Amino acid sequence: MGARRVDASERRARLAVRHRLHPGRRASGAVDATTSMMCLHGTDPASVFLSAWARVDGFTTLDLERALYRDRSLVKHMAMRRTVFVVPRETLSVVQAGASARVAAAQRRQVIKDVEKAGLHRDGGRWLDDVSAHVLEALSGGREATSSELRSEIPLLDGAIDYGIGKSWGGKVPFAPRVLTVLSAEGRVVRASNKGSWRVSRPSWTSTESWLGAGIEPCDEADGVRALVESWLRTFGPGTETDIKWWLGSTLTAVRAALAELDVVEVDLDGRSGYLLSDDVEEQTPVEPWGALLPALDPTVMGWAERDWYLGPYRSELFDANGNAGPTAWWDGRIVGTWWQSGSGSVELHLLEDIGADGRAVLEQETARLDEWLGGVKVMARFPTPLAKELAGATEGDRPGRPSS
Repeated sequence: MGARRVDASERRARLAVRHRLHPGRRASGAVDATTSMMCLHGTDPASVFLSAWARVDGFTTLDLERALYRDRSLVKHMAMRRTVFVVPRETLSVVQAGASARVAAAQRRQVIKDVEKAGLHRDGGRWLDDVSAHVLEALSGGREATSSELRSEIPLLDGAIDYGIGKSWGGKVPFAPRVLTVLSAEGRVVRASNKGSWRVSRPSWTSTESWLGAGIEPCDEADGVRALVESWLRTFGPGTETDIKWWLGSTLTAVRAALAELDVVEVDLDGRSGYLLSDDVEEQTPVEPWGALLPALDPTVMGWAERDWYLGPYRSELFDANGNAGPTAWWDGRIVGTWWQSGSGSVELHLLEDIGADGRAVLEQETARLDEWLGGVKVMARFPTPLAKELAGATEGDRPGRPSS
């Protein structure tokens, strides 16, 4: 018998349920939403909160701040693809082993290379070891400090590299944040209290042990990769090797090794080979049509490398040149448009296709709900997409056209 076919409509139904986006399948709170998604993207600070808002009825910013800074059941951590994520505390061990350690090694090599190339230190490795020891000492005893504070206290940390020499946009990039990047990817320091609002990332840093009461429990790299692949399949599956490799930021060799050790079955994704866990092959019951507004870099939008089944022809409009997704509007498991904020802060819906009166009504209701929640507070995307730039620069009279109802 051939592999079971999982068509796009079934994948969209699985997404609705497992990603907690269907109104009947919402998460109970911020921690539940994060756990359901494995993690939330934390590069853009506002996106973490908006991703939770989309999945938790009655969500408030205090819900997530309490989990991050008081209960510490969620932790900001650099992991897959050198990206900052918010991850459940109990998964830190496998995230560190399966993704973060790889990032740390690459970042360490690059910092050493740049330090030596800039002529700051002849032995970049020794310098990085020495300055790291100073940083850890400064953060001992539970102390929290910002990158700027550490830089002013530790002479070894006060260095920078030139970029864009001779260009009007050139300048200097200090090494202090890059040292903290290495230490955080190694699991030795964490982003602690945030000195900005929920929309702004101004982290203080502290040692992982003092913030969590213990260091990250060691885990074998292969075990970490296998655990992450298994979790990805349960949340995002079915998917291809390419999807998993991209999400994990690893290699096909590592992905194939993990799949070989997991109990998986091959499925047909409209002509592409995909995988599901063997205890998760039951056909997904269709769900009622649903709509959602998701923020830039939402984990649902960024969950796969091969996105045609939910993104369609809109990649060039809704993703920037580096592959960062902007805000998206969803109808029944597909991206059909975007949302943005006017100069006054009001939330506006922009559809890229005609989804019918019922779909438009649902998304307009979601737009009103988000507008009320934000209350005029503007959220600035860190990576504006081509369509976002077009909408921001357009006036009411020449705004790009929208399909009729």
